[in-house]
Amino acid sequence: MELNALAKLIQQLELSLLQSDLTAHPGLIDELLAEDFEEIDQQGTIRTRNDVINWLMCKDPGMHWAFKDFRIKVVSGDVVLVIYSLQKPDQPDAGSGGSTRTSLWRYRNNQWKMVFHQASRKN
Repeated sequence: MELNALAKLIQQLELSLLQSDLTAHPGLIDELLAEDFEEIDQQGTIRTRNDVINWLMCKDPGMHWAFKDFRIKVVSGDVVLVIYSLQKPDQPDAGSGGSTRTSLWRYRNNQWKMVFHQASRKN
């Protein structure tokens, strides 16, 4: 797949996790998060897949996020590193907080799934 098309696909998958009402579409979780998924949250705490699922199920499904400087780097034929800044819609200026995020996505069985995510709060 061409790099720009792959970046758009992965960005859409990231948005699906953040902006979908996962209580209404719980199957999306298994479609998008690998079984061995882990996260390092903004406080530096390692979170399990279940911890993250609990957060995703409780988040405000009406909250929409704005990506800034979204890009990917191909790590291997089946793994990409995603790097971007994320802003809440009420904080459009990158200097007003938000976070820098990285994710690893792995392609297996004709499907991309997130295997790792890290969020770092901006000051």
